[in-house]
Amino acid sequence: MMLFDSECPQANEPNAVLSDVAEITMGQSPSGSSYNENGHGEVFYQGRGEFGSFFPRRHLFTTEPKRMAREGDILVSVRAPVGDLNIAAEDCCIGRGLAAIHSGSNQSFVHYLMRAQKRQLDTFNGDGTVFGSINGKALKELSVYLPSNDGIAHLQSLLEPIDAMIRRNDDEMQALEQLRDALLPKLMSGEIDISRIDLRQLNGHLSEN
Repeated sequence: MMLFDSECPQANEPNAVLSDVAEITMGQSPSGSSYNENGHGEVFYQGRGEFGSFFPRRHLFTTEPKRMAREGDILVSVRAPVGDLNIAAEDCCIGRGLAAIHSGSNQSFVHYLMRAQKRQLDTFNGDGTVFGSINGKALKELSVYLPSNDGIAHLQSLLEPIDAMIRRNDDEMQALEQLRDALLPKLMSGEIDISRIDLRQLNGHLSEN
């Protein structure tokens, strides 16, 4: 964020709105009877409850998708708390707790532009109501500061590799989580025997590294 803030300070006077640089798709929940956890249909995210650090975690699927987000789209929570962000790791259906923000070749720029709007989005959390929310019109008209087209392209070239690295790290972490989940029950049941592993050799190897 420091890189983005130095190149595109949102403290500057706003000169655009979000819809000038991105397409916004508001989510719509499918019929509850279409939900399943068996992988049938499209991946479905209802809201921020499925959010991870950067990417959401699969839980539900739907056979009757209504509104879709594309891989790489920014997913933003539009219900309390408004403004939490993730990135769609794949094409997915989004429920009414989310909106998808798409900007084609400037996706990484818009990702960090949205992160820079946290204070502005926080104003929708409350405002005299029990549960905060933001509608499509307000999201599209969110005031932002944009640099020149060359400035946007420059920032995109700097930020895209950072997002790619974050994606690779997350893919590796998920692979390790799946390996752990597959091996742990076998270890607990005794199906895999580790009694003959010399832990002193393992510790020695780790200390050398």
